[in-house]
Amino acid sequence: MARKPIIGITTYAQTARWGAWDLPAALIPLDYVTAVERAGGRPVLIPPADDDVDDVLDVLDGVIFSGGADIGPDTYGAEPHPETDEPQTRRDRAEMALLEAALERDIPTLAICRGFQLLNVVRGGDLVQHLPDAVGDAKHREVRGVFSEHPVEVKEGTQLATVLGARQPAVKSSHHQGVGRVGAGLIETAWAEDGTPEALEDPSRRFALGVLWHPEAAEDQRLFEALVDEAREYVAERDGRDRAGVDSG
Repeated sequence: MARKPIIGITTYAQTARWGAWDLPAALIPLDYVTAVERAGGRPVLIPPADDDVDDVLDVLDGVIFSGGADIGPDTYGAEPHPETDEPQTRRDRAEMALLEAALERDIPTLAICRGFQLLNVVRGGDLVQHLPDAVGDAKHREVRGVFSEHPVEVKEGTQLATVLGARQPAVKSSHHQGVGRVGAGLIETAWAEDGTPEALEDPSRRFALGVLWHPEAAEDQRLFEALVDEAREYVAERDGRDRAGVDSG
């Protein structure tokens, strides 16, 4: 039986409490792990580290860039807004290097919430640091720690539309930042009713897709199924190239 595609998931880096302990930790909501398992993949966690990213990507068939704290404004040449989180420099640095290398290798990539914003920053775009200043309300995150729900419209003819269709009636959101200037090579593929970009993709890559909402928290798992399907194809093509290299040698 063919092995399951190995899907890396980047982790949060922050203080957590378990048992008698209250310590810095690398962690991830279990929904991410469950979503990959349900889609037929084998999840592995990627804590932020200054390792050689090629060593990490050598053992992965797909990557999920997870949500979490705001990206440091210094990464896109801005001063911090009063509502912007304290920077997590180590995580920013590690994930930017990993994402750049994953895109270069054309490894199937799904970027979620913070990951969506990271995709834009890596490609030279910038962020709106506090959406209520731009759209006039806090509908994208009305209460911290509670998902807001709203519809999104999806652009026809895009990879996202192939996976999800033209409209999502209720996605789960929890963010106060969004995309400003769109990065090089990326296209906007979905929008909230207030015009906020909700999805990006790179049409030159096999599967490089970012969404501002949290699909791991929803019943609809088609984005994860699409990622795992693309990872299977990536494995088959890579293994085919490896066999061809051995045969020619």
